Amino acid sequence: MEDVLVPIFVCGFLFVAMPWLILHYITQWKKSGGITREDEQLLDELHEMARRLDDRMNSIERIIAADNPGLELRRPAPDYLETKIRGEIQ
Repeated sequence: MEDVLVPIFVCGFLFVAMPWLILHYITQWKKSGGITREDEQLLDELHEMARRLDDRMNSIERIIAADNPGLELRRPAPDYLETKIRGEIQ
């Protein structure tokens, strides 16, 4: 009896349950529609704000390092070559 039920359940799972599950989540993914214009604008604003805050932190760290030569900075120095390649430094 067990020799008959296991292959039936395996075939049912492989040929019915798995495709149904995959197709269900594909349709859910397509219904989501992706990112809206407002979301994209918010992400751009947040990215710009993060870049400005990073620049401020770098400036503050340079000022503190100039005032205290023996002080070690905990943050790594920015990779200016990478930012220059991306065109962020003018």
